[in-house]
Amino acid sequence: MDISWCPPGYSFTMSLDLFFQYLFAGITYGSIYAIVAIGFNIIYNTTGIINFAQGEFVMLGGMISISLLPFMPLPLAIAGAVAITMVIGALMEICFIRWLESPSVLRMIIITIGISILLRESALHIWGESIRSLPYFYGNEISAFTIGSVRFSPQVLWVIIACGLMVIALSIFFKMTPVGREMRACAANRTAALLCGISTRNMVTLSFMLSAGIGALAGCVMSPITYTQYDIGTTLAIKGFTVAILGGLGNYPGAVAAGILLGTLEAFSISVVPLAFQDAVAITILLLILFIRPHGLFGSSEAARLKDF
Repeated sequence: MDISWCPPGYSFTMSLDLFFQYLFAGITYGSIYAIVAIGFNIIYNTTGIINFAQGEFVMLGGMISISLLPFMPLPLAIAGAVAITMVIGALMEICFIRWLESPSVLRMIIITIGISILLRESALHIWGESIRSLPYFYGNEISAFTIGSVRFSPQVLWVIIACGLMVIALSIFFKMTPVGREMRACAANRTAALLCGISTRNMVTLSFMLSAGIGALAGCVMSPITYTQYDIGTTLAIKGFTVAILGGLGNYPGAVAAGILLGTLEAFSISVVPLAFQDAVAITILLLILFIRPHGLFGSSEAARLKDF
Protein backbone atom coordinates (compact mmCIF):
# COMPACT_ATOMS: atom_id res chain seq x y z
CA MET A 1 0.00 0.00 0.00
CA ASP A 2 1.31 3.45 -0.92
CA ILE A 3 0.59 6.90 0.46
CA SER A 4 0.66 9.73 -2.07
CA TRP A 5 1.51 13.17 -0.74
CA CYS A 6 2.29 16.14 -2.91
CA PRO A 7 3.49 19.31 -1.18
CA PRO A 8 4.01 22.36 -3.41
CA GLY A 9 6.69 21.62 -5.96
CA TYR A 10 7.01 17.91 -5.05
CA SER A 11 5.42 14.70 -6.17
CA PHE A 12 6.22 11.34 -4.72
CA THR A 13 4.67 8.19 -3.29
CA MET A 14 5.59 6.85 0.14
CA SER A 15 5.09 3.22 1.06
CA LEU A 16 3.10 2.46 4.17
CA ASP A 17 6.11 0.63 5.65
CA LEU A 18 8.30 3.72 5.17
CA PHE A 19 5.56 5.90 6.64
CA PHE A 20 5.53 3.90 9.88
CA GLN A 21 9.34 3.79 9.95
CA TYR A 22 9.45 7.59 9.82
CA LEU A 23 6.66 7.80 12.40
CA PHE A 24 8.50 5.55 14.85
CA ALA A 25 11.75 7.45 14.34
CA GLY A 26 9.86 10.67 15.06
CA ILE A 27 8.44 9.26 18.29
CA THR A 28 11.93 8.16 19.37
CA TYR A 29 13.64 11.49 18.82
CA GLY A 30 10.57 13.32 20.05
CA SER A 31 10.86 11.47 23.36
CA ILE A 32 14.46 12.67 23.66
CA TYR A 33 13.40 16.27 23.02
CA ALA A 34 10.59 15.86 25.54
CA ILE A 35 13.02 14.76 28.27
CA VAL A 36 15.14 17.86 27.63
CA ALA A 37 12.00 20.02 27.71
CA ILE A 38 11.01 18.46 31.03
CA GLY A 39 14.32 19.72 32.44
CA PHE A 40 13.44 23.23 31.26
CA ASN A 41 10.00 22.91 32.87
CA ILE A 42 11.31 21.83 36.28
CA ILE A 43 13.39 24.98 36.73
CA TYR A 44 10.69 27.17 35.19
CA ASN A 45 8.03 25.74 37.51
CA THR A 46 10.08 26.66 40.57
CA THR A 47 11.88 29.84 39.57
CA GLY A 48 10.44 31.18 36.34
CA ILE A 49 13.98 30.90 34.88
CA ILE A 50 14.70 29.54 31.40
CA ASN A 51 17.92 27.53 31.76
CA PHE A 52 19.70 27.36 28.41
CA ALA A 53 22.43 25.19 29.94
CA GLN A 54 19.97 22.27 30.03
CA GLY A 55 21.48 20.74 26.90
CA GLU A 56 24.89 20.67 28.58
CA PHE A 57 23.44 18.59 31.44
CA VAL A 58 22.48 15.99 28.83
CA MET A 59 25.98 16.07 27.38
CA LEU A 60 27.61 15.79 30.82
CA GLY A 61 25.47 12.78 31.73
CA GLY A 62 26.59 10.90 28.65
CA MET A 63 30.25 11.89 28.90
CA ILE A 64 30.63 11.24 32.63
CA SER A 65 28.93 7.83 32.44
CA ILE A 66 31.22 6.83 29.57
CA SER A 67 34.25 7.88 31.65
CA LEU A 68 33.02 5.93 34.69
CA LEU A 69 32.14 2.77 32.76
CA PRO A 70 35.67 1.22 32.77
CA PHE A 71 35.65 1.28 36.57
CA MET A 72 32.16 0.02 37.39
CA PRO A 73 29.09 -1.75 35.95
CA LEU A 74 26.82 0.18 33.59
CA PRO A 75 24.00 0.84 36.12
CA LEU A 76 26.47 2.25 38.65
CA ALA A 77 28.16 4.35 35.95
CA ILE A 78 24.80 5.86 35.02
CA ALA A 79 23.88 6.46 38.68
CA GLY A 80 27.28 8.06 39.29
CA ALA A 81 26.92 10.31 36.23
CA VAL A 82 23.46 11.43 37.36
CA ALA A 83 24.73 12.17 40.88
CA ILE A 84 27.78 14.12 39.65
CA THR A 85 25.69 16.13 37.19
CA MET A 86 23.21 16.96 39.96
CA VAL A 87 26.10 18.33 42.02
CA ILE A 88 27.20 20.42 39.02
CA GLY A 89 23.64 21.72 38.69
CA ALA A 90 23.59 22.70 42.38
CA LEU A 91 26.97 24.45 42.09
CA MET A 92 25.73 26.28 39.01
CA GLU A 93 22.80 27.70 40.95
CA ILE A 94 24.83 28.53 44.06
CA CYS A 95 27.70 30.20 42.20
CA PHE A 96 25.89 32.04 39.42
CA ILE A 97 22.20 32.38 40.29
CA ARG A 98 21.68 32.59 44.05
CA TRP A 99 23.52 35.85 44.67
CA LEU A 100 21.41 37.79 42.14
CA GLU A 101 18.63 39.97 43.52
CA SER A 102 15.51 40.26 41.36
CA PRO A 103 17.33 39.74 38.05
CA SER A 104 15.46 40.38 34.81
CA VAL A 105 14.47 37.44 32.63
CA LEU A 106 16.81 38.65 29.88
CA ARG A 107 19.74 38.79 32.30
CA MET A 108 19.05 35.24 33.45
CA ILE A 109 18.95 34.01 29.87
CA ILE A 110 22.33 35.61 29.15
CA ILE A 111 23.81 34.08 32.32
CA THR A 112 22.58 30.57 31.51
CA ILE A 113 23.85 30.87 27.94
CA GLY A 114 27.23 31.90 29.34
CA ILE A 115 27.21 28.89 31.68
CA SER A 116 26.40 26.58 28.78
CA ILE A 117 29.41 27.93 26.88
CA LEU A 118 31.60 27.43 29.96
CA LEU A 119 30.45 23.82 30.39
CA ARG A 120 30.85 23.07 26.69
CA GLU A 121 34.40 24.44 26.53
CA SER A 122 35.31 22.58 29.72
CA ALA A 123 34.01 19.35 28.18
CA LEU A 124 36.10 20.01 25.07
CA HIS A 125 39.27 20.28 27.18
CA ILE A 126 38.42 17.19 29.27
CA TRP A 127 37.13 14.78 26.62
CA GLY A 128 38.27 16.31 23.34
CA GLU A 129 36.34 16.29 20.08
CA SER A 130 35.94 12.52 19.78
CA ILE A 131 32.48 10.97 19.49
CA ARG A 132 31.69 8.45 22.23
CA SER A 133 28.80 6.23 23.26
CA LEU A 134 27.63 3.89 25.98
CA PRO A 135 26.98 0.23 25.14
CA TYR A 136 23.40 -0.77 24.42
CA PHE A 137 21.43 -1.56 27.57
CA TYR A 138 20.08 -4.67 25.85
CA GLY A 139 21.52 -6.41 22.81
CA ASN A 140 23.85 -4.53 20.49
CA GLU A 141 23.82 -2.22 17.45
CA ILE A 142 22.37 -4.93 15.19
CA SER A 143 19.69 -6.13 17.62
CA ALA A 144 16.18 -5.12 16.61
CA PHE A 145 12.56 -5.67 17.50
CA THR A 146 10.04 -5.95 14.69
CA ILE A 147 6.44 -4.75 14.69
CA GLY A 148 4.93 -5.61 11.35
CA SER A 149 7.56 -4.39 8.92
CA VAL A 150 8.98 -1.72 11.24
CA ARG A 151 12.34 -2.54 12.83
CA PHE A 152 13.71 -0.61 15.79
CA SER A 153 16.50 -0.93 18.33
CA PRO A 154 15.66 -2.17 21.84
CA GLN A 155 17.35 1.01 23.12
CA VAL A 156 14.47 2.97 21.65
CA LEU A 157 12.15 1.38 24.21
CA TRP A 158 14.45 2.56 27.01
CA VAL A 159 14.14 6.13 25.70
CA ILE A 160 10.36 6.01 25.45
CA ILE A 161 9.93 4.28 28.83
CA ALA A 162 12.29 6.76 30.51
CA CYS A 163 10.28 9.68 29.11
CA GLY A 164 6.97 8.23 30.27
CA LEU A 165 8.22 7.41 33.76
CA MET A 166 9.68 10.90 34.19
CA VAL A 167 6.36 12.53 33.34
CA ILE A 168 4.44 10.32 35.74
CA ALA A 169 6.96 10.66 38.56
CA LEU A 170 7.25 14.44 38.26
CA SER A 171 3.48 14.92 38.05
CA ILE A 172 3.09 12.94 41.27
CA PHE A 173 6.03 14.73 42.90
CA PHE A 174 4.79 18.27 42.20
CA LYS A 175 1.13 17.60 42.96
CA MET A 176 1.21 15.14 45.86
CA THR A 177 4.40 15.64 47.87
CA PRO A 178 5.11 18.47 50.37
CA VAL A 179 8.44 19.35 48.74
CA GLY A 180 6.85 19.43 45.29
CA ARG A 181 4.11 21.76 46.49
CA GLU A 182 6.71 23.98 48.14
CA MET A 183 8.57 24.22 44.84
CA ARG A 184 5.35 25.20 43.06
CA ALA A 185 4.67 27.79 45.76
CA CYS A 186 8.07 29.33 45.08
CA ALA A 187 7.21 29.65 41.41
CA ALA A 188 3.82 31.24 42.15
CA ASN A 189 5.07 33.83 44.63
CA ARG A 190 8.52 33.55 46.15
CA THR A 191 7.90 36.28 48.75
CA ALA A 192 4.69 34.64 49.97
CA ALA A 193 6.43 31.26 50.07
CA LEU A 194 9.22 32.75 52.17
CA LEU A 195 6.71 34.25 54.60
CA CYS A 196 5.14 30.80 54.95
CA GLY A 197 8.45 29.40 56.16
CA ILE A 198 9.57 27.78 52.91
CA SER A 199 13.31 27.89 52.25
CA THR A 200 13.10 29.35 48.77
CA ARG A 201 16.86 29.17 48.20
CA ASN A 202 16.90 25.46 48.91
CA MET A 203 13.92 24.92 46.62
CA VAL A 204 15.65 26.72 43.77
CA THR A 205 18.81 24.67 44.30
CA LEU A 206 16.74 21.48 44.37
CA SER A 207 15.08 22.42 41.08
CA PHE A 208 18.47 22.83 39.42
CA MET A 209 19.57 19.48 40.84
CA LEU A 210 16.45 17.70 39.59
CA SER A 211 16.76 19.31 36.18
CA ALA A 212 20.44 18.37 35.93
CA GLY A 213 19.73 14.80 37.04
CA ILE A 214 16.96 14.32 34.48
CA GLY A 215 19.16 15.80 31.76
CA ALA A 216 22.02 13.47 32.73
CA LEU A 217 19.73 10.44 32.67
CA ALA A 218 18.53 11.46 29.23
CA GLY A 219 22.13 11.73 28.07
CA CYS A 220 22.84 8.19 29.30
CA VAL A 221 19.73 6.64 27.77
CA MET A 222 20.16 8.27 24.37
CA SER A 223 23.95 7.80 24.13
CA PRO A 224 23.90 4.31 22.53
CA ILE A 225 21.70 5.43 19.61
CA THR A 226 22.64 9.10 19.10
CA TYR A 227 26.22 9.07 20.43
CA THR A 228 27.74 11.76 22.63
CA GLN A 229 30.08 14.64 21.86
CA TYR A 230 31.09 17.78 23.72
CA ASP A 231 28.93 20.07 21.54
CA ILE A 232 25.62 18.19 21.38
CA GLY A 233 24.11 20.37 24.11
CA THR A 234 23.43 23.41 21.94
CA THR A 235 21.20 21.61 19.45
CA LEU A 236 19.39 19.72 22.21
CA ALA A 237 18.81 22.95 24.15
CA ILE A 238 17.25 24.64 21.11
CA LYS A 239 14.98 21.69 20.37
CA GLY A 240 14.14 21.14 24.03
CA PHE A 241 13.24 24.82 24.41
CA THR A 242 11.10 24.65 21.26
CA VAL A 243 9.25 21.67 22.70
CA ALA A 244 8.86 23.35 26.10
CA ILE A 245 7.31 26.42 24.46
CA LEU A 246 5.15 24.37 22.09
CA GLY A 247 3.84 22.22 24.93
CA GLY A 248 3.40 25.16 27.29
CA LEU A 249 6.06 26.05 29.84
CA GLY A 250 5.63 24.01 33.01
CA ASN A 251 3.33 21.47 31.33
CA TYR A 252 4.93 17.99 31.46
CA PRO A 253 2.33 16.04 29.44
CA GLY A 254 2.31 18.94 26.98
CA ALA A 255 6.09 18.59 26.61
CA VAL A 256 5.70 14.92 25.66
CA ALA A 257 3.02 15.67 23.09
CA ALA A 258 5.02 18.57 21.65
CA GLY A 259 8.21 16.51 21.60
CA ILE A 260 6.56 13.74 19.61
CA LEU A 261 5.06 16.34 17.27
CA LEU A 262 8.44 18.00 16.62
CA GLY A 263 10.23 14.67 16.27
CA THR A 264 7.63 13.44 13.78
CA LEU A 265 7.81 16.64 11.74
CA GLU A 266 11.60 16.34 11.60
CA ALA A 267 11.44 12.69 10.59
CA PHE A 268 9.03 13.33 7.72
CA SER A 269 10.85 16.50 6.67
CA ILE A 270 13.71 14.30 5.41
CA SER A 271 11.40 13.33 2.54
CA VAL A 272 11.01 16.96 1.55
CA VAL A 273 14.19 18.85 2.48
CA PRO A 274 17.85 17.77 2.62
CA LEU A 275 19.07 16.31 5.90
CA ALA A 276 21.36 19.32 6.41
CA PHE A 277 18.27 21.51 6.83
CA GLN A 278 16.55 19.26 9.36
CA ASP A 279 17.52 21.43 12.33
CA ALA A 280 15.88 24.39 10.61
CA VAL A 281 12.52 22.75 11.27
CA ALA A 282 12.84 23.33 15.02
CA ILE A 283 13.97 26.95 14.54
CA THR A 284 11.08 27.66 12.19
CA ILE A 285 8.56 26.15 14.57
CA LEU A 286 10.01 28.11 17.51
CA LEU A 287 9.76 31.42 15.64
CA LEU A 288 6.20 30.71 14.54
CA ILE A 289 5.16 29.84 18.09
CA LEU A 290 6.74 32.96 19.60
CA PHE A 291 4.99 35.17 17.06
CA ILE A 292 1.60 33.47 16.87
CA ARG A 293 1.01 31.64 20.16
CA PRO A 294 3.74 32.44 22.73
CA HIS A 295 2.15 30.31 25.46
CA GLY A 296 2.21 27.18 23.30
CA LEU A 297 -0.46 24.71 22.26
CA PHE A 298 -1.14 23.36 25.76
CA GLY A 299 0.16 26.17 28.01
CA SER A 300 -1.39 29.03 29.90
CA SER A 301 -1.17 32.63 28.79
CA GLU A 302 1.40 33.30 31.53
CA ALA A 303 4.08 31.99 29.20
CA ALA A 304 3.18 34.67 26.72
CA ARG A 305 5.54 37.05 28.47
CA LEU A 306 8.34 35.32 26.55
CA LYS A 307 7.26 37.23 23.45
CA ASP A 308 8.76 40.35 25.03
CA PHE A 309 12.26 38.90 24.54
